[in-house]
Amino acid sequence: MGKKDDKRPTRWGDVLRLVFFLGIGIFFIYRFLIKLEPEQKAAIWQSFVNADYAWVAVAMLTCTLSHYIRALRWRLLFQTIGHTPTRNHIFGSVIVGYLANLAFPRAGEVVRCATLRTSEGIPMEKSIGTVVTERIIDMMVFVLIVAVGMLAMFGQAKDWLYNTLSERYEHLPSMWTLGITTVVGIATLLAAYKLFWKRLLKYSLFKKIDDLVRGMGDGVKSILHLGARRTALFVAYSVVIYSLYILGGYIIFQAFGATRGLGLGAAFVVYLFGTVGMTFSQGGIGVYPVLVQVALEIYGISMETGAACGWLLWGSQQAVIVSLGAVYTVYFSVIKRRYNKKQQIWKKPDV
Repeated sequence: MGKKDDKRPTRWGDVLRLVFFLGIGIFFIYRFLIKLEPEQKAAIWQSFVNADYAWVAVAMLTCTLSHYIRALRWRLLFQTIGHTPTRNHIFGSVIVGYLANLAFPRAGEVVRCATLRTSEGIPMEKSIGTVVTERIIDMMVFVLIVAVGMLAMFGQAKDWLYNTLSERYEHLPSMWTLGITTVVGIATLLAAYKLFWKRLLKYSLFKKIDDLVRGMGDGVKSILHLGARRTALFVAYSVVIYSLYILGGYIIFQAFGATRGLGLGAAFVVYLFGTVGMTFSQGGIGVYPVLVQVALEIYGISMETGAACGWLLWGSQQAVIVSLGAVYTVYFSVIKRRYNKKQQIWKKPDV
C-alpha cells in the first residue's frame, strides 16, 4: 500500500503539469486564431500552400541529425562508467525520450534510461547519472548562448530589443553599458556568495542554489574525466548540436520567398525566441510558432508568412520525433518482451 501511495502524488503532479503547460499552448493558439481576420487566415493558408516542402524535408533531416549527434555525445558519458551502448539503441532512446516528453514533462529522462536497461542491460541509476550530467551541461551551454545573444544581438534584432525597452523605460543606457553592468553585477554576487556562503546555506533557497552550482561543477569535472580526446569530442558534438538547431531555422527560411534573404543571424534570433517558447508550453505548442513569428517581424516579414514559417519549423521538428519515436517505441517494446521472458526463465526454480 505504501508504494502505491508514494507514486500517486507524482502521477497527479505529472498530470497537472501536462494540463497546465498544454493549456498554455492551446490558449495561445486560440488567442492567435481569434484575432485573425478572414483575409489573414487565407493569407497564412496560402503561405503554407506556396511553401517549398523540399526544404522542409531537408530541415527534418537536419533535425534528425542533431538528435543523432546528441545520442553520440550521450554515449561518450557511458564510457566513463564502463558501458558502451550501441549507436542504434542510444539514438532510439533519445528519440523515445523526446516522444515521452511530449506526453508528460520530464518523463523522457526516465523513459530513455529504461529503454537502455532492457536493450543494453545498463542499470537505471547509472543511466540517470549520465542524463543529469548532460542536462547540467546543456543548461550551462544554453545560458551561455542566451548571454552571448543578448550582448551581441544582430542588426535589426538589436535595434528592436533596444526600442522595445525604450518604450517602457524613458532613460535607457546603451546595450554595452547594460551588458557590462550585468557582468559586474554577477561578479559581485559571486564574490559575496563566496564570502558569506556558510551563513547563506542556513536558508533553503541558497542551499538549493549551492547544490545546483556544485552539480554544475561536478558535471564539468565528469566531462574532463573523459580524457583529452573524448572531452574535445564532447565539446565538438555540443557545438554541432546547437549549430544544427540554428541551421534548421535557416533551412526553413528557404521554403518561403519572403524569408530566403534572411541570414544565419536571423536564424540565431529565431532559435532564441523559439527555445523560450519551448519552456512555456507542452512541446512548445502554440507558443513556439508565435514567438518565431515575432522574431521574423523584427526583420520585416509579414505576420502571415512568419506564422506559416513558425508552424512549419515547429511541425517539422515534432514530425521527426513522432514518426521516429513511434518506430522505436515498437522496436523497444519487442526487446522488452524478450527481456521479460528471459527474466521469467531465470526466475524459474530448477526441477
